[in-house]
Amino acid sequence: MARLTDIGWNEFHALPLEAKRPYLERVEGEGMPYHTLFAQQFDRPILERLCALANRIRFINKSKEGALYLKNVLAHKRAMLYFSQPSSRTFLSHLAACQILGVTTGSVRDAATSSEFKGESHEDSIRTFSSYFDMIIMRSPEQGLAEKMSWELSNSSRPIPILNAGSGKDQHPTQALLDIYTLFRSFEDKGSIDGKTVVFCGDLMRGRTVRSLSYLLTNFKDVRQVFVAPQELQVPDDVIAVLKEKGVEFEVSDDLRAAVRIADAVYMTRIQDEWDESKGASAKIDTSRFKFGAEELNLLPKDGIIMHPLPRRDEIATCCDHDPRAMYWRQMRNGMWIRAALIASTFGFERSIMDCGY
Repeated sequence: MARLTDIGWNEFHALPLEAKRPYLERVEGEGMPYHTLFAQQFDRPILERLCALANRIRFINKSKEGALYLKNVLAHKRAMLYFSQPSSRTFLSHLAACQILGVTTGSVRDAATSSEFKGESHEDSIRTFSSYFDMIIMRSPEQGLAEKMSWELSNSSRPIPILNAGSGKDQHPTQALLDIYTLFRSFEDKGSIDGKTVVFCGDLMRGRTVRSLSYLLTNFKDVRQVFVAPQELQVPDDVIAVLKEKGVEFEVSDDLRAAVRIADAVYMTRIQDEWDESKGASAKIDTSRFKFGAEELNLLPKDGIIMHPLPRRDEIATCCDHDPRAMYWRQMRNGMWIRAALIASTFGFERSIMDCGY
């Protein structure tokens, strides 16, 4: 079985994402990730196993006895939440997931409070954290950093897993997992995710959640993907190339209302102006036709759902919030459960949770 200790960094880094997957799997984990870095690590069987485990954890947690059992599952483990990019939802969701399983946590949420402010390298910081913790959950504005640190730790004297909680404009795999889990739960009594039409709208060029979820959806049968955005923010060519390679039906459009009429799920995103190359560049783009409000709500099929990775600005009107088809608040709660499932699986406790008596 391939291991990161068997390959040099430059050789590993140059591999296509799907070719990197075997190097990141857990020993005797039947394909389950050890390091979680990108969406290409998850095929349909693994997604279904993680969704089933998340369902099992949330069921066990309903009783006091079950919750206490879960808090002992990983009480012997410690996790470092290393968030050098601002975050509230992603940080708290991972923190809550750790708490459910009894994982002790530490955190750095601002590089200015760490020794990196003094000039310490990322490598030295990560090696230091690995001395104290059994897992590092990291979020960074630097593209590819989680991948590099995974290789570094695997080739160190204390290899521990890394979970990528957002890496530059590149990938956000745990967000994609909670999005898939939300779709899984929304459509489990409506024929599953297969055959559904998913509409992405907003800043698709720079939205790492869109890139990751779009890829995960290719694991399901006959899912049509529709990308609605201003030309300047339309889905990038690398995403389209993957869809073409996998034979996925897709459409690129600038007509949100037409797309909503045929949507099973509408995935709205905000403008990612923190990535503007020049200040105020995004404000010059006309986004007025790419917002979801009362008119769009009336056009959405009765079994359709609205999703959003949050935070939200004005791309979804607050009048939508109490409609039963609005799933974005449930998405947030789903994230806690699926991340708990991923953490438990990473440490090899999937089977003990699935088979427990609660």
